[in-house]
Amino acid sequence: MRDNPQHSSDELIRSHLPLARRLAMRYRYTSEPIEDLVQVASMGLVLAAKRFDPMRGASFPSFAVPTIVGELRRHIRDHGWSARVPRSVQENILRIAAASDDLSARLGRSPTPRELSDESGLDVTAVLEARLATHAYEAGSLDSTYDSDDERSEPVLAVGVEEPGYDRVERAVILWPAVRELPDEERAVIAMRFLGDLTQSQIAERIGVSQMQVSRLLRRALNRIQAATGPAA
Repeated sequence: MRDNPQHSSDELIRSHLPLARRLAMRYRYTSEPIEDLVQVASMGLVLAAKRFDPMRGASFPSFAVPTIVGELRRHIRDHGWSARVPRSVQENILRIAAASDDLSARLGRSPTPRELSDESGLDVTAVLEARLATHAYEAGSLDSTYDSDDERSEPVLAVGVEEPGYDRVERAVILWPAVRELPDEERAVIAMRFLGDLTQSQIAERIGVSQMQVSRLLRRALNRIQAATGPAA
């Protein structure tokens, strides 16, 4: 008698629900409720169980993981952002998150941007850009409160004061197109200096050049940016 395919599929789903939950937990840093992520991962598990053919020789976990992760990434890409972020950056964030989990488990510490770059196959600039963009996952509510001795403990009551951050955002919007057009090496140095907050000597050590070469790269990059944006930048 042949096995009932429905019975086999149900067994696979029941026995691999912990795997789906573990994969969902990879994305707990997003604003999506963990219950929703587990549900999406479980749906991916169901899809994988329905498509799995044991005659092809692959183990079920190795077959199911890409399907589950794909469903999670698609859900987060479509629902998990408070501010609009380019799709390529969204994909990089998810890619780096997976690489960070794997590296943290192997190294026993948080990985550096260079290690994440090597693990994910992305350049250091893309890693730094993705880390910066993770702040777009969740917007703080103006009705929330925060710990403070100031009687204005609700952010909405503090709105209206002079905020230099707006000027920084405006400058970033103006500067980013010019930065994007820089040669890869200059763009990476700019990112490490101004996003990674590294000193010139730290940058030199990281990319394997002298500090004087880093200084030249920074000067050349800044001159290009100024030429592209005008004196006001």
